[in-house]
Amino acid sequence: MQRDDRSYLLDMLVAAGDAIAYLEGLSYADFERNREKQRAIFNAVQEIGEAASRITPEFRDAHPAIPWRKIVGMRNRLVHAYFDIELDLVWDTVRNDLPALTDRIEALASEADE
Repeated sequence: MQRDDRSYLLDMLVAAGDAIAYLEGLSYADFERNREKQRAIFNAVQEIGEAASRITPEFRDAHPAIPWRKIVGMRNRLVHAYFDIELDLVWDTVRNDLPALTDRIEALASEADE
């Protein structure tokens, strides 16, 4: 079955929600020490990037406010440079960038639904 852009947007939303939930109640020091949480969050961020990479170029071009290349770039970094991951960058992304991205993606998914 062929998946459409809306399906990938929904995948991004689910994974972003997971990543945000995994950090809930954790301090940065807790995150640094907890490999299980790190791996769960890395996986969720990878899923966001993988879904973003499958969004059609036409849809991405129509929505340049979403940092598509950065999202996919972070996924690539986590997948291919996993021995050189900057935890503070992942922490900052999940804490500060994902909530706003989630809001934007929700709006786009609703728009794509119409």
